[in-house]
Amino acid sequence: MLQASEIQQRFSAIQQVIGDAERAVDAASTSHELRECIHKMADAARSAKDLMQGTEQARMVEFIDRLEDMGDEAKRISRSDDNISASLETAVTRVHAELSKLKHQLH
Repeated sequence: MLQASEIQQRFSAIQQVIGDAERAVDAASTSHELRECIHKMADAARSAKDLMQGTEQARMVEFIDRLEDMGDEAKRISRSDDNISASLETAVTRVHAELSKLKHQLH
């Protein structure tokens, strides 16, 4: 299991990847569903700042699990969007991969 400081460091990197996806979805012509999903994930990541700077590992893990579920949903939506741009698809894939990797390291 990762230590709280390692989780915090990884989460900081994930916030950047989520921010990249948010900028990509804002610049793209894509479904409302994908746009909403990415914004929801970005809002959740921003609102978790205090939680992720704390030391409550169980709550951190629970939050990462929920965020990874959102990443799964974004990936599912992006796969069904025939008009998704390559840059947006790459951003969604990166978010999903980073969240999945962290989740698996936590369990």
